[in-house]
Amino acid sequence: MLQKIWYNLFRLLVKIGLYFYSKKIRVSGAKNIPKKGAVLFCANHPDGLIDPLMITTNCPRESYYLVRAAAFNNPLVKRFLGSLNLMPIYRMKDGVSEVGKNKEIFENCFELFKKGETLLIYPEASHNRKRTIRPLSKGFTRIVFGALEKYSDLKITIIPVGLTYQNASFYPSKVAVNYGKPIAVDTFYNINELNISINNLKEEVSNQLKNLSVHIADDENYNAILSKLNNLNVDFTNVDLVNQMIKENNFTAKNRRKTNFLKTLYYIILLNSFFPMLIWIKIAKKIDEVEFVDTFRFAINVLTFPIFYGLQTWILSFFFDWKIAFSYLIISLLLILIYSKFSPTNTENEEYLKKLAKRLSPD
Repeated sequence: MLQKIWYNLFRLLVKIGLYFYSKKIRVSGAKNIPKKGAVLFCANHPDGLIDPLMITTNCPRESYYLVRAAAFNNPLVKRFLGSLNLMPIYRMKDGVSEVGKNKEIFENCFELFKKGETLLIYPEASHNRKRTIRPLSKGFTRIVFGALEKYSDLKITIIPVGLTYQNASFYPSKVAVNYGKPIAVDTFYNINELNISINNLKEEVSNQLKNLSVHIADDENYNAILSKLNNLNVDFTNVDLVNQMIKENNFTAKNRRKTNFLKTLYYIILLNSFFPMLIWIKIAKKIDEVEFVDTFRFAINVLTFPIFYGLQTWILSFFFDWKIAFSYLIISLLLILIYSKFSPTNTENEEYLKKLAKRLSPD
């Protein structure tokens, strides 16, 4: 009971944080999610830990999550993640002996499905900012088919989830969370033709993900196509339109790159949030994966800004009337909200991407 209260409280706090942090979160297809029964959410993974937060806060059901085991190395972190329904999943890079631990994790998943719970997994098996649905691993099929092998009368629904960010490298950004059509797992399961069943299910999930998120299939000309889309300043969160442009090779509908007239407001916020911004600048230099830039920026915003503003409000209350101090707090939060909601979110800047790639290069 206490764990459920903590989970829902954490989800509420994150939802509020994402509301202040994001320009717009566009959710579609939520009606496709069954109100009860076992569900496996299969999502693409372009933006680190922001991805599960986006799904968690925009899904009507409580979920469990499979995340890479490396995140559980610290005992305190392990306990914290466990309290939020996160479970480790081991990969070959973790070592052959470690992969054997997945058997116990899979058994836990089977029991969750038996109880009618929901589970979130990333079938691409790793995060990547590339606007392409990569080949899916068969891990998610092993989980759902394993559950059916153990409980033959079990009904499991797969809901593919497409995540698309306008520009996750910058703040604020727009996000599209698209839930796909329900997939009845038992209609794909044939124990006598297991390999065919696995491939058919992987293909169905992959095809839906390619329609639910922006998908550039032409790997040879990927950079050229992405450059055209960026130069046109398309709205990537309008997934259907962008995918149609890619499919038809039609790159003519240009949107003018918008000027940020709220730049002055940004500098006011910067001045008012000097110490949290210093923390971000220091940490940003140490991030070695572009997919985690957004994750750390959001975490610092959510953790440090409220504390810093609260301290400043408390200090002001000693020098002025408490009403003035409280007004300062409200105005500070409103300034951030106004900037997040009304500043333009353009596509990725090519020069910035080159500099970022150079900084993150192992050479």
